[in-house]
Amino acid sequence: MSTLKENTYHKEQVEQILEAIGGVENIISATHCITRLRFALNSESKVNVKQLEQIDIVKGSFTSNGQFQVIIGPGLVNKVYATLIEITGLKEATKSEVKEISNKKLNPLQKL
Repeated sequence: MSTLKENTYHKEQVEQILEAIGGVENIISATHCITRLRFALNSESKVNVKQLEQIDIVKGSFTSNGQFQVIIGPGLVNKVYATLIEITGLKEATKSEVKEISNKKLNPLQKL
């Protein structure tokens, strides 16, 4: 795939991911690890998991420790995250920053 086609493809896929997770306004913060996008969301109830998991580049999703994680895969996740930041204007965040934000949303039992 040429770079221009690849960038357009990633943009379309990221826009679909954003729609499925409830839009930019539902994102508090976002980061990524080796294989996944990691989100701190305002409300996970706004996520349409079925719609999300029908997107070509999405390999699955789950919630862990207050973070909603979207599995993309190694290598590709870096490009997808860069496109996500470009499209949304969100500030790039580290895993520890997103974890800290997510932990604030957990109830005391979940924190244990």
